[in-house]
Amino acid sequence: MAKKKNGSAPQEPQVPQMKVLGQFVRDLSFENIVTRKPVNAEVRPDFHAQVTIDSRKIDEDDRFEVVSKYSITSRNKSGDDVLFLLELEYVGLFQIKNIAGEQLHPFLMIECPRMMFPFVRRIVSDMTRDGGFPPLNLDVIDFVTLYRERLKQQKETKDADAPAN
Repeated sequence: MAKKKNGSAPQEPQVPQMKVLGQFVRDLSFENIVTRKPVNAEVRPDFHAQVTIDSRKIDEDDRFEVVSKYSITSRNKSGDDVLFLLELEYVGLFQIKNIAGEQLHPFLMIECPRMMFPFVRRIVSDMTRDGGFPPLNLDVIDFVTLYRERLKQQKETKDADAPAN
C-alpha cells in the first residue's frame, strides 16, 4: 500500500467497476425467403454468421455504448438457395469505472459483448422459430479471438495504407 503525500492513511487501490445500465434491440430484420421463392429440394439449413462489435463513450460520467451487430444467412445445403436472412443490432449501455486507459478498449470489446450475448442468443432463437424455422441456437462466441482478429485487420490495413519509403 502506498502512503499519500501528506503522510495520512494509505490509499486503497481502486477496484474496477461495471454496471449494466440497459440493453435493447436497436434494429431487427428477419426475411423468410422461402415464402417468396419456394425451395424445390429437401430443406437442410446451413448457417453463416457475421459479428461486428463497436463502442463509444456517450457522456462524461464513464458511460459507454457497446453495439453488437449480427448478420446471419441461412442457405440450403442441397442447392445453395437462401432460406432466410436475419440482421440484429443489439446495444448495451454500461457505466465503467476504475479501468486503466489501455485496458478499457479490450474490456468494452470483449467483456461487454460477452455479457450481452445470452440475450442476443435468445432473440436469434426466438426470431428463427417465429419465422418458421427450427430455433437457431448460436454457438458461444470467442470475443477474445474476435477482438484479436479485428486488431490484426486494422494493423494490416494501416500497414497497407502507409507510404513506402
